[in-house]
Amino acid sequence: MQVIGWIVLLLVVVGAVVLGIPAIRKSLLSRPLLGKFRRILPQMSDTERDALEAGTVWWEGELFRGRPDWDKLLAFPKPQLTQEERAFMDLQVEQACALVDDWEITHRTGDLPPEAWAYIKKEGFLGMIIPKSFGGLGFSAYAHSEVMTKLSTRSSALAVTVMVPNSLGPAELLLHYGTDDQKNHYLPRLANGDEIPAFALTSPWAGSDAAAIPDYGVVCRGEWQGREVLGMRVTWDKRYITLAPVCTLLGLAFRLYDPEGLLGNQKDIGITCALVPSDHPGVETGRRHFPLNAMFMNGPTRGHDVFMPLDFIIGGPKMAGQGWRMLMECLAAGRSISLPSSNAGMARMTARAVGGYARVRSQFGVPVGRFEGVEEALARIGGHAYVAEAARTMTAGAVDLGEKPSVASGIVKYHVTERARLVVNDGMDVIGGKGICLGPSNFLGRAYQQIPIGITVEGANILTRSLIIFGQGATRCHPYVLAEMQAVREPSPQKALHDFDAAFWGHVRFVISNVLRAGWHGLTAGRWAAQPSNADAATGHYYRQLSRVSSAFALLSDMSMLILGGSLKRRESLSARLGDVLSQMYLASAALKRYEDEGRQGDDLPLLHWAVQDALFRAQTAMDGLLRNFPNRLAAVVLRRWVFFWGLPFAVPDDRLGQKIARLLTEPGPARDRLTRDCYLPATADEPVGAIEMALAATLAAEEAQAKLRQIDKSGLLAGNPLANVRDMTEAAHAAGALTDDEYAVLRRRDTLRDTVVRVDDFPFDVLSTDSTPPGGQA
Repeated sequence: MQVIGWIVLLLVVVGAVVLGIPAIRKSLLSRPLLGKFRRILPQMSDTERDALEAGTVWWEGELFRGRPDWDKLLAFPKPQLTQEERAFMDLQVEQACALVDDWEITHRTGDLPPEAWAYIKKEGFLGMIIPKSFGGLGFSAYAHSEVMTKLSTRSSALAVTVMVPNSLGPAELLLHYGTDDQKNHYLPRLANGDEIPAFALTSPWAGSDAAAIPDYGVVCRGEWQGREVLGMRVTWDKRYITLAPVCTLLGLAFRLYDPEGLLGNQKDIGITCALVPSDHPGVETGRRHFPLNAMFMNGPTRGHDVFMPLDFIIGGPKMAGQGWRMLMECLAAGRSISLPSSNAGMARMTARAVGGYARVRSQFGVPVGRFEGVEEALARIGGHAYVAEAARTMTAGAVDLGEKPSVASGIVKYHVTERARLVVNDGMDVIGGKGICLGPSNFLGRAYQQIPIGITVEGANILTRSLIIFGQGATRCHPYVLAEMQAVREPSPQKALHDFDAAFWGHVRFVISNVLRAGWHGLTAGRWAAQPSNADAATGHYYRQLSRVSSAFALLSDMSMLILGGSLKRRESLSARLGDVLSQMYLASAALKRYEDEGRQGDDLPLLHWAVQDALFRAQTAMDGLLRNFPNRLAAVVLRRWVFFWGLPFAVPDDRLGQKIARLLTEPGPARDRLTRDCYLPATADEPVGAIEMALAATLAAEEAQAKLRQIDKSGLLAGNPLANVRDMTEAAHAAGALTDDEYAVLRRRDTLRDTVVRVDDFPFDVLSTDSTPPGGQA
């Protein structure tokens, strides 16, 4: 035994010397490991590297490292509107909503009315992100997001028309990369609506794989404005381009080639972005697609061998070939705002309107919102709407802090659009036949039709989940993986060895700490995991459990990369599940941040509990699915016992919690108002949402009189009266003198508004052959 002890001591000393003395460690361990990494690491194209390195890492990086600093999360400032931005929301945004009628747009005209177009141009809606020095509104990212959210509670066509000029497109690219001449010429014109921009990226042969666009330009000489200049002949065929049918300024992405070496020795210059006036000779626009009755302007654009000077390149000739990096850097910010905002708005309006409808509409003498099956749907509507709004707000706030959160933008794009789909689907179930018959009275049918648009655009959700969130997150958010990859590709041998040594052994220490932390949290059920220093009794448990999940996720991520290596990139289902865990932690963090930022409102606790419990359960389901499908079964068994020592700990939110949320949605109060704030609420019963608001108030005002009416019915006083039925009971009771005039008036108002709410539109037999059919044409 003594000999064994000396051997162990010797091994420890040798190990300490090898690992503790940098020169020895680099020579004996790091140098051979660096060589092995260079052999096994897959080659990375320039476009892949640009995508991976684009944007910044924000809170998602904390979640990835297994030990999130919750005080850091809560220290992020609460996003707030300035007085100017709040006034714009209350006046201009409200007025813009009032100028459109969604049924008219989607069924008859196929476009915003001329007065709405004129108004959004005049009031600067198309230049919200453009600085005031160029004539724009100079709004914050949060204000931009707030405007888009409210517009989306009224009309998708209105929201998208405003969204595109303020998202990924000419204005944003010009702000970051344009020349001074380009900025001074175009930005004021974009700000005041003299120019309508569109950006053409997607082609029939390269949708989600935008880096493979086949559209091309060839550097050459040609005539421009009466003189010979160096330019390019560009050929493109694009589709799904929003505002292309009405744009005056087309942003265009294509691959630029220089076969004659007119710009240098590089023949394939790379993806390039240019600004082209839509009336430039050879540019084809004007035809349109119809994206599922949303009726915003969207269509193809084409051009064949169109000559344009090099000055059309955004940033001028020096930015030729830099287009992909430009797009990736801007997309991180734009994708954080546009679709999360519009879909959060859709979820917000659904929660407001469906909740009110469920209280107004009765079956079997009971409001449908009291049926347990409907309560389940209402709970999901409220919970998903709460977390979607939380994620939208937190991520927009990050952009205002100077971040371009590339991974977080993918998370909110995917999950907010998916949550909106769940909300609208549940809403359609609750309102039943009202939802499936289109017409001016249907407040949800068009949203149901249009939900797949957000699912599809700006990166299809299937690919966002399976390829982007973890595929990019594993590299960007991990503390050491990107540094290791950069070291492997470093041309200087000395610097490569130095950087790799620091990154690799830092990674080793990181793995060891997460192994120990995840095992400890699994054994103790996370009771002593990290939480904020000022956590309250209602939320402390959630922070601790999220810390537990974070450590388990960090361990599972590293083990997956270590065991599966480069094949993990091809195992999209496993990668997607890891991305799901990261996403659910982000969403739960956003919900907790919202609760804190809104002042720990006790009335909102049912929504918070539901949101976080749902996220924890979904994260657990993703980890369970990963381990069930992990190729190395021995590793899967060991990892499962290590992170889930006592079994799977999380459950779905229970029925009692769901019932509280259902009550919250169906009864006016501060919590309902916070959940659905800044919805556009027409003040007339001629509008379906306005009718619901008025009918809900009338229903509550009539509760006492309605209780009396039920007693009258049970008493037999009206027996044999043909009016004594569900529809005309009020008339019969009043005629019999059983109701006072005031009670009768209250009930009649309730009945009139209720009938307006439940009304379903009907049309002439030949409705589809009349001029009410949307204008069409094959693009």
